[in-house]
Amino acid sequence: MRLNARDMPIVDSKDMALRGRIGGYSKAAKYNPQELTGAARAGFLRRFIPDDDTLTEQERLRRGQANLKAHMARLARLSAVKRKNRATNHNS
Repeated sequence: MRLNARDMPIVDSKDMALRGRIGGYSKAAKYNPQELTGAARAGFLRRFIPDDDTLTEQERLRRGQANLKAHMARLARLSAVKRKNRATNHNS
């Protein structure tokens, strides 16, 4: 291991990525990943559920799922457009 001028280890990004991957796998081996991320996923989905008290809970959830799918489709389209533009500009 290399040290800097203050005798601190020099850590590169590849080593940090490997350490993170090891930590992620170790945590997944001990816990159910669905339980670990459940609150975050629920919070993310809440962004898409309409706040309309006139709708039934089932209808609000259905619309939330549709809003989420529309959001993801928009992101996929933007990603495809950027990839296409990058490929076009790269070949010019």
